[in-house]
Amino acid sequence: MVAEKMSPETDPALLEELEVDLFVEVLHRRYGYDFRDYGRASLTRRIRNLVSQQGEQSIADLAARVLHQPERIGDVIAGLSVPVSEFFRDPSVFLALREVVLPALSTYSQITIWQAGCARGEEVYSLAILLTEAGLYDRTHIFATDISDAALASAKEGIYPSEDLRDAARRYLAGGGTHTLSDYYHARYDRAKMDQRLISRVTFANHNLVTDEVFCEAHLILCRNVLIYFTDVLQDRVLGKFATSLVRGGFLCVGTRENLQFSPAAQKFHAIDIKAQLYRLQGKR
Repeated sequence: MVAEKMSPETDPALLEELEVDLFVEVLHRRYGYDFRDYGRASLTRRIRNLVSQQGEQSIADLAARVLHQPERIGDVIAGLSVPVSEFFRDPSVFLALREVVLPALSTYSQITIWQAGCARGEEVYSLAILLTEAGLYDRTHIFATDISDAALASAKEGIYPSEDLRDAARRYLAGGGTHTLSDYYHARYDRAKMDQRLISRVTFANHNLVTDEVFCEAHLILCRNVLIYFTDVLQDRVLGKFATSLVRGGFLCVGTRENLQFSPAAQKFHAIDIKAQLYRLQGKR
C-alpha cells in the first residue's frame, strides 16, 4: 500500500507552516520587518496569540488584514516582540557589571552604552541606577533600542506595578545595591513611577537588530534574552554587528540562557564571566 502523501489539505501542521511563511513574507516585503530567521517554534506561538488577540480566524486572515491595513502593524510588532523583563534580573550579572565592567568604563571621559532590545525599560532603569551609584551616570549616554514602539513608549513613561518594585528590592541588594531601591521611584497605590532623572541620559529609539545597521561606537552592549529567539545564522549576524559597534576592548553582556561559545563570532570575544555571560571584544584589526 502506498502511503498517502501529506499536503496542506490533509496535514493541518503543514498548512499552518505555509500560513506562517505567508505572514512572515508579508511583514518583510510590505513593511521591512524580517522575521525569517527567528526561531520558528516561538514565533509560531506568538503569531497564534496574535490571531486570537486580533479576533481573526486564521493566520492567513491575519496576514491579509495586515497586508491591506498598515495601521495595524504597530499592534502586530508589539505582539511579536517579547517585552518580558524585570528589574535587576539575575543579580549576579549586575554584580559582575558593578565590580568588573564599571571600573573599566570609569577610565573613559565619556561612556556610550547600547541596551539592545530594551523592552519596557526595566533593565534600562536598573543600569542607570548602577551607573548613578558608581558616579558615572553624568558622563554616560545610553541608547535604549527596541523593535516595538509600544514597548519604547512604556519604557519612557517608567510606570510599573508597585509589586514589581517590591519584588526587585532583594535583587537590587544582591546585585550590590548601596542604597534602597525605593530611593529611585515614587509609589502611589498600586503603581510606581521611576525617577525620571534615571533616563535623563537615555535616548530611546526604534531599531531592528535584523535589518538595521550599527549606529554608535559603544563601550558596553547589553542584549539579554533576545538572541534565544533567533536562529544560529541570525545570532551570528547580530553578534557581528555588536563586534563592529564596540570599541577595542568593549564589553558585551548577553542573557544567562545564551552562549557565544558555539557561534563563529565567538572568536571575536573572550569570556570575562561565563556565569554572567559577560564577554570582552578582542583587539580590532
